[in-house]
Amino acid sequence: MADPLTAPVWAQLGYLVAAVCFILALRGLAAPRTSRIGNLVGAAGAVLAVAVTFAAVRPAHLLPILIAIALGAAAGAVAARRVVMTAMPQLVALFNGVGGASAALVALLELSELADAGVGARIAVASTVLVGAVSFAGSLVTFGKLQDWVPGRPIVVPHTRLVYGGVLVVTLAAAVTTVVLGSLVFGIVLAVLALGVGVLLVLPVGGADVPVVVSLLNAFTGLSVAASGYLLGNALLLVAGTLVGAAGSLLTRLMAQAMGRRVTTILFGGLAGPSTQGATEETSRPVKSAGAGDIAVMLGYARRVVLIPGYGLAVAQAQHVLRELAEALAARDVEVVYAIHPVAGRMPGHMNVLLAEADVPYEQLVEMADVNPEFRATDVALVVGANDVVNPSAREPFGSPIAGMPILNADESKAVVFLKRSMRPGFAGIENPLLHDPKTTVLFGDAKESLTRLVAALRSV
Repeated sequence: MADPLTAPVWAQLGYLVAAVCFILALRGLAAPRTSRIGNLVGAAGAVLAVAVTFAAVRPAHLLPILIAIALGAAAGAVAARRVVMTAMPQLVALFNGVGGASAALVALLELSELADAGVGARIAVASTVLVGAVSFAGSLVTFGKLQDWVPGRPIVVPHTRLVYGGVLVVTLAAAVTTVVLGSLVFGIVLAVLALGVGVLLVLPVGGADVPVVVSLLNAFTGLSVAASGYLLGNALLLVAGTLVGAAGSLLTRLMAQAMGRRVTTILFGGLAGPSTQGATEETSRPVKSAGAGDIAVMLGYARRVVLIPGYGLAVAQAQHVLRELAEALAARDVEVVYAIHPVAGRMPGHMNVLLAEADVPYEQLVEMADVNPEFRATDVALVVGANDVVNPSAREPFGSPIAGMPILNADESKAVVFLKRSMRPGFAGIENPLLHDPKTTVLFGDAKESLTRLVAALRSV
């Protein structure tokens, strides 16, 4: 492949414009109101980068490359149009894995042409293969866990420390050998071993920690792309990979903070014990339950109601009915807001997008820091499939897997209503003591059906 740095000045300017588009896209994606234009600017930058590369580098095998691009674009377009909102984390994991695999394959191809290359280029190749393959395998496992194809509970292999240590040492030895000899055979061995590292890295992660790992692997893919940029002498790949790596690292840290965890605990907690309990058994402790009519009376005569949507709402695709309930309450002069936890729906911003799909006014969405002081003045907190983010056990310093995780203070409301399918614990796999509080009432059933019955009952109150 020709060196992109030998491209004419106009091509370098094109790369610069594309890089600026990527930066502006990140800026636009930081706020809901500008996210759509930010996404379009980023896509325009990507198209510009590809067009400039084809015009300046003139690849030798143009037809196969165009066919591959067309097939990939068609598959991506179909997947993006068909995916449901609840499966967005899975789609992110899958696309992320493809990016890591692409970077690793490019590095292996370059390795076959680096007979006279310096140590720096070989280190870049080995790093790209290692990180790209780890990201690919790890992303596939996270996809399987989120899709329920792989058990969501932490999976720890027998003699885990010995297995982990052995695989890691052999993988690092293969990386060093690849750098010293510049051999394609050792590069392929390194890729295979790195795939094993990726699988072993993610298998012990369970429960609510999986989305954090998706973000971390996204950062890994960015770093591997940046290394590819260094290897190919392509400043655009270097900039884009660095942006993805930095953004993914920051997002990982913020998600871990939002859940009260350390990234190291999420990744390696399984070696000392499960990072989350992953329990699925129903509690036998009694709770107070009621029908839709009783709860409709409670909501209809309240002055202020806070709606707390969670992953259960997303699974039931009940966002449209929740909006109808909010509108019915507003018609009775009840003040209604939506309380949004940072990881509601599993990933940051996921719930905001889900509610935007149902035309919920953005002004009614209130972030956790702003809504928490208002719960003491709230008559009813309606929790819809959001068990973990209102669990008071998070305030306990020890003894709870979610200890330290910031939560929505629903327990400070005058009354709490849970919409639950059963008494099984939430995604974190722990019991919520708020369910057994005397001021709590549970309406059992599918979230969408329960909300539909609530709307009908409210209109007859």
